[in-house]
Amino acid sequence: MPEPKIDLYKLHKKEYAAGRKPALITVGKARYLAIEGRGAPGTSAFTAAIGALYGIAFTAKMTRKFAGGQDYAVSKLEAQWWCEGKKNFPHAPKDLWCWKLLIRTPDSVTKTDLENAAAALRKRGKGQDTERVRLETIVEGRCVQMLHLGPYDKEAETTATMRAFAASKGLAFCGRHHEIYLSDPRRVPPQRLKTVLRMPVAAQ
Repeated sequence: MPEPKIDLYKLHKKEYAAGRKPALITVGKARYLAIEGRGAPGTSAFTAAIGALYGIAFTAKMTRKFAGGQDYAVSKLEAQWWCEGKKNFPHAPKDLWCWKLLIRTPDSVTKTDLENAAAALRKRGKGQDTERVRLETIVEGRCVQMLHLGPYDKEAETTATMRAFAASKGLAFCGRHHEIYLSDPRRVPPQRLKTVLRMPVAAQ
């Protein structure tokens, strides 16, 4: 009998719980497929990076499945955002924004799985930027988390609420702005987009 399919969001549901009010959560060690870049979201480089990340994610999953490995659901797209030398990146010019696109993946996925997936994609003429995708482990620890409903360019309002909540607990933002995309912007109008916002915090 095959092993049950892994769903990382169900296994770590406390880390992804988010409501319309900010809350403190603790995020443990997480393994991701990751690709980094710089510049405004929506550029050709940004779009190509998303394509490479998803290409590796689904190809590695299916290759492992057909080889008899335990199946798993491909997780939703996530991203960390920052700007070198600036604490408040949203106010910096977008061409200076740095981003790291992420898809959470089971610990059993290996570097060899990524290499095999990239080789398979290249054979099909779909290998653009796949060599940039890597495995990375991230530990964010204590965070403030909240659901943002609406356009991405209105996130500052939600972030301000999160910052005030953190301050009320004697905490301050201390890490990279983290977004978890629950909606597909190609299919959902901006006013209905759902995005989980997460910020690591530490004592002031």
